[in-house]
Amino acid sequence: MATDNGQPKNNKESLPLLDFSTLVLPFFTQGLVSLGLLEDPIRMENKENLTLAKRLIDLLGLLKERTKGNLTPEEDKFLESCLHQLRTAYLHKAQIIEP
Repeated sequence: MATDNGQPKNNKESLPLLDFSTLVLPFFTQGLVSLGLLEDPIRMENKENLTLAKRLIDLLGLLKERTKGNLTPEEDKFLESCLHQLRTAYLHKAQIIEP
């Protein structure tokens, strides 16, 4: 049986609402982990993987390109903000490694 918002009544775990940010946040978070800016929750350490970080940035860029004109202003701003933060951090890390 479901509540008014479509969520099961007797579910002990609350699932996040399904919206655009639910799609973007896992890529953004993994990007931060790959850049060494967040601790990897599995390995419990900060470790950089710039190749993976670039791939995740490219995936979010592709998502932005393919959804152009179909996002609300808030969704577009959120995606652009995530991309900007990841790109800026990536460029900073890449310059430190390869001056």
